[in-house]
Amino acid sequence: MYKNLAAALAAASVFATTPATAQTPPPLKAGFVYVAPVTDAGWVRQHDDGRKAVEAALAGKVKTTFVENVPEGADAERVIRDLAQQGHKLIFTPSFGYMEPTLKVAKDFPDVKFESITGYKTAPNVAVANARYYEGRYLAGIAAGRMTKSNVAGYVAGFPIPEVLQGINAFTLGMRSVNPKAQVKVVWLNAWFDPPKERDAAMALFNQDVDVIAFHTASTAVMAAAQEKGKLAVAYHSDMRKTAPDAQLVAVTHHWGDYYTRRARAVLDGTWKSGGVWGGVKEGMVRVEGFGPKVPAAVQQEVLARQKDIAAGKLHPFAGPVVTNEGKEITPKGSAMTDPQILDMNFLVSGVQGKVPQ
Repeated sequence: MYKNLAAALAAASVFATTPATAQTPPPLKAGFVYVAPVTDAGWVRQHDDGRKAVEAALAGKVKTTFVENVPEGADAERVIRDLAQQGHKLIFTPSFGYMEPTLKVAKDFPDVKFESITGYKTAPNVAVANARYYEGRYLAGIAAGRMTKSNVAGYVAGFPIPEVLQGINAFTLGMRSVNPKAQVKVVWLNAWFDPPKERDAAMALFNQDVDVIAFHTASTAVMAAAQEKGKLAVAYHSDMRKTAPDAQLVAVTHHWGDYYTRRARAVLDGTWKSGGVWGGVKEGMVRVEGFGPKVPAAVQQEVLARQKDIAAGKLHPFAGPVVTNEGKEITPKGSAMTDPQILDMNFLVSGVQGKVPQ
């Protein structure tokens, strides 16, 4: 810019005050807060891939930063507040336990836009977004139902929130849609990221006739345990064949790049609005992929065909009859659970052993 200005002045042979030239606006500062470390695979990996997608799509217009391994609660509020004070005008907080800290900070920074991922409470400057992970869980359940020999699956679960219950129930319903004898045993950890505890839970389940396992935690520990024991496992968040090349049955993967890019672009062009998004297979936010070497072609084709049915609206994982494991009918045959019912899920379906922790 200065070089061009000097050339113009030399050509005119005068030195005079010139009108102000248009300046390129500084890039939008977007911050990301992660509940666990950034690793090769898992929940945080997928969100960090989303962050990188924003930088690639909006090169020069957005500058991103992230803070990893931030516990839910007071630490989260401090980190979110620091990002706002540092001039970040768009802040993504992808963990359920970040919802309240996000809302609290948002009140003090009305000119900052916040994206509470997996949260459900909005504010004028707080939007929410989540994915229908349960759709992928149902599909993985079909694969598990076809591949189990013991008819017993395991599930390592973080916290008993609706999102986790949706996954356990959809996985069980998917299994039992092709294998009515299937049972699912659940171990609750009360942690999202604790690799030693995740591994111990998996090993305990393998000692209870479990030959295929799924999980809703943030590391690859369950996959590694399955690889070690010669069992099958459903990868979650990311394709985890690198960790479990023989054990991986299929991966339920999450994709945030398109959503994050749209939201950053909306801030840039002034069209950002609060609200909520709940996308799934149809929207490309969830899909199954990465079948392992032990999965026959016929099973792969069946699962992918059902994935197309979900995308087309022909298959609903929570189509009736949906009955709890205590015998209570939630949804009768011929209808399906509504979104509000799914979002408030607080039960375990028939086929799941155990109760919802209080």
